[in-house]
Amino acid sequence: MQTNAILLNDFTTQACLTKGGPGEEDSLLVTGKDESVNAQAGMMDAGSVETEWNEYHQGWRRKTGEIIGEEMVTIYVNGLELATMMCTPQKLDHLGLGFLKNEGFIEHLTEVDHVHIGGNGCCVDIWLTHAIQHPNRRIITSGCGSGVTFLDPLGDLESMQDGLQIAPEKLISLFNRLHIPGSLHARARGVHTAGLTNGERLLVIAEDVGRHNTIDKLAGACLVDGLDTRGLILLTTGRVSSEMLRKGVAMGCSIIASRNSPTSLSVRLAEAAGITLVGYARQGRLRAFTHAHRLTFSNDNNGTSAE
Repeated sequence: MQTNAILLNDFTTQACLTKGGPGEEDSLLVTGKDESVNAQAGMMDAGSVETEWNEYHQGWRRKTGEIIGEEMVTIYVNGLELATMMCTPQKLDHLGLGFLKNEGFIEHLTEVDHVHIGGNGCCVDIWLTHAIQHPNRRIITSGCGSGVTFLDPLGDLESMQDGLQIAPEKLISLFNRLHIPGSLHARARGVHTAGLTNGERLLVIAEDVGRHNTIDKLAGACLVDGLDTRGLILLTTGRVSSEMLRKGVAMGCSIIASRNSPTSLSVRLAEAAGITLVGYARQGRLRAFTHAHRLTFSNDNNGTSAE
């Protein structure tokens, strides 16, 4: 499979679907007009901004460091505006594609003709090989920095019968690996992080100022890289509200776990859909709110489940 390339100029990036050869998968090729602006490329995809502040600790000091970037980004599909959201301006191609995937507009990368990031990084233009029905109603999701969804929050979800099993200790240890050295969280704090795991290791990680955006960035990254998300375990540092649960279900995740709390609606939806919903996974503890049978004890406890 051809490797993804990212070449940025001062204002735009360009991405197009590259067909793989015999036995190869398709890949998303991101290109631009000028290969000599690596500094600009790093700035646009850094996700953080260097700033100065006055810090008080036994006296005042002037300090310099990084804070999380936040910008308003609009997603266009086939030339028409679909949604505008506040996000960290990093991996915007993944954000746009993952949003379309999780909202049910696309299923496969072959449906994408090309992706264009313009307007100095504030517009994501996605051109598909087919038309879509632009929804008349959008729902502003719960929480600060609210996201946007077109899905019915009370609609039925596809039932999840199978899926991975994992020991609680292993699940908690995977959470401890979310914040890797050099990440936005390590450099500037103030971000949500989400990851996908097969129960043994983390396969992909995404960061953003918005918890919803991290899930969409995961979906977009997996779409581009050809990673099947069905049956994987979704980890998030953000609260699991109903729309967060729906994004996880759209990716086919059988276990959705958070360091934070679920909401009452997400618990009801997870119970009905057969999803194992975990909250407060931190400091050696977790709470299994639904379908705890996927959480098995370690070998020292004969591998039995919680139910």
